[in-house]
Amino acid sequence: MKFKLSNLKRCTARVQLIRSLAEENFDYHIMWAGDVECLLGDELRKQDREHFLVIYLTSANRVIDIEEVAVGSLNETTVLPREVFKGAILANAASIILVHNHPSGEVTPSKADELITEHLTKIGKMLNIRVLDHIIIGRTFNSIGEGDFVT
Repeated sequence: MKFKLSNLKRCTARVQLIRSLAEENFDYHIMWAGDVECLLGDELRKQDREHFLVIYLTSANRVIDIEEVAVGSLNETTVLPREVFKGAILANAASIILVHNHPSGEVTPSKADELITEHLTKIGKMLNIRVLDHIIIGRTFNSIGEGDFVT
């Protein structure tokens, strides 16, 4: 049988944005990196493995939702850009903040931390979803990005 365009079965997928109740659960406005530490620090300090989270924000920096996109080992985790931005797109987020913990307590970013921040920031620019910051939680916290995003 010869190929004909008319024989193609059209597979269509439709994504529908449904307003979630998650926004009502987080009545939280993030003005600087310290606000992220207050929101997530206690929980992330308890963890014995690296956890990578993304905070989805409105254009006024109100938290829409928080999603854990990767769990790794004691000192590393694999973060896939599609997992970071899939939720941001579905949440209709204007911007995101990347957050992960260092179970060692040390908050100095690794070379891998710096590279993933740079990579995700570039992808965010292409998608018009601003990456405001990447925050490492340990004994204290450290902002890899600019850390100044008052809105």
